Amino acid sequence: MAATPVKPTAENADSPQTISGRPVKAVYGPEDLAGFDPDAALGEPGEFPFTRGPHPEMYRKQLWTMRQFAGFGTPAQTNERFHYLLAQGQMGLSTAFDLPTLMGRDSDDPLSRGEVGRCGVAIDTLADFERLFRGIDLGEISISMTINAPAAVLLAFYVALADKTGVPRDRLRGTCQNDILKEFHAQNEYVYPPRPSLKLVVDTIEFATKELPQYNPVSISGYHIREAGSTAGQELAFTLADGMAYVEAAIEAGSKVDDFAPRLSFFFNCHNDFLEEIAKYRAARRVWAKLMRDRFGAKDARSQWLRFHAQTAGCTLWGVQPMLNVVRVAYQALAAVLGGCQSLHTNSMDETLALPTAEAATLALRTQQVLAHETGVTNTVDPLGGSYAIETLTNELEAEAWDYFERIEQIGGVLAATESGFFRHEIADASFRYSQEMDRNQHITVGVNAFQEQAGTPIETLKIDPIVETEQIQSLARVREVRDAAGVSAALETLRRTAAAGDNVMPALIDAAKAHCSVGEAVTALADVYGRFDGGVSW
Repeated sequence: MAATPVKPTAENADSPQTISGRPVKAVYGPEDLAGFDPDAALGEPGEFPFTRGPHPEMYRKQLWTMRQFAGFGTPAQTNERFHYLLAQGQMGLSTAFDLPTLMGRDSDDPLSRGEVGRCGVAIDTLADFERLFRGIDLGEISISMTINAPAAVLLAFYVALADKTGVPRDRLRGTCQNDILKEFHAQNEYVYPPRPSLKLVVDTIEFATKELPQYNPVSISGYHIREAGSTAGQELAFTLADGMAYVEAAIEAGSKVDDFAPRLSFFFNCHNDFLEEIAKYRAARRVWAKLMRDRFGAKDARSQWLRFHAQTAGCTLWGVQPMLNVVRVAYQALAAVLGGCQSLHTNSMDETLALPTAEAATLALRTQQVLAHETGVTNTVDPLGGSYAIETLTNELEAEAWDYFERIEQIGGVLAATESGFFRHEIADASFRYSQEMDRNQHITVGVNAFQEQAGTPIETLKIDPIVETEQIQSLARVREVRDAAGVSAALETLRRTAAAGDNVMPALIDAAKAHCSVGEAVTALADVYGRFDGGVSW
């Protein structure tokens, strides 16, 4: 069928702006950078303020890590996908968990019904972790886990598995997302109230600093803030504000900034507006470097680095003409690379319809490989540095971030702003404005509000067999039958006492994992002390 031609409105024809609503000039020149000091604002790659990247040679020396997000069904099924992706040239693993696991519930919980293994892999006990990573050397492969409210529990499982398989803790590499503050802003997968939730993050930072020197215990995430509808500037500002809250809390708990800050990492969205996204990453590095040096007194250059993982924007993918998603993902990935990411996930074209098929996941990985090896963009560090347009956008995004920091401080800080609903309101307002602009055709989306086709060829999607839930529940039942019930009770009681005393809970959680306590049991033991959060605005 012939595509429907676009009919631009007056708004998108005469008043160009970025997706975030930032006005865009037809031409940028020296006058836009009046007073701009390249030495102070840019420096050299690998030098403060790291606008041009944290490493002098960037991808000339080492490519970003190609880390495709994967997880579905049972641990055995996801293990098979992990091995498949590694065989295709993937450099690290990124684990997606199902909704019950994300919410700290066991597979046999009544509230888990219908969701087990659906949006990620189901994990209940250490036995599941053994199946999930069977045949994978934890000392060689970097493992990322996208988990937040029960992150300390899953990290404990990971450490317990390493101990059991003889992998020294100091060899473990990877990242635990573990960014609970953004859950209250945007994603809503929380269990405990904000303050004890923040304490759990600090516990993992403190534990990793001492026991897991190569591991990133938190990935401070703007991705979900952007997926919820924020602008690029809000994503940047709110993410770094959350990062400041974690740094402040860790310092207040007695940690020294240069001991833990080098292992903090970040996670940003790769949205559609090409130049704005590149500028966002560059501004983020510059702002974080200034914050760490000037506000927190970090002396180690690694403490001032903003190292980030990027993922192409799920919210930009559409079920109509899904092959177009391949194109969207490719240029979003290019923006992330030109912006200097340290690792990257490229979404599969079918992710808006279902979990990715193996074929779609492979194509997404191949997109990164083509980008790395065929385009030449890895040969020059920060190739767009010095562009009038890029530097102007970078300056504007930095200024917006500092303005938001001031507003947040006036409210009383990140926790107070969270409790007042400030972040939620800002994101909701931005999302509503964008929806209105879409309705007015100010933003053209090919295949959706322009160049539409009346019929298309459906693509094959991954289907999760309902038997997965039954098998997972049966697996959990078998563990409960053979484990030492008294040992489980003792481990959970120790966990409660540790939490009530305000001590670091990680050692008790690792012992609970080794006793084969389940995710739900460990989460509930902590909830007995911390309470559960019901989703209200005032706490």
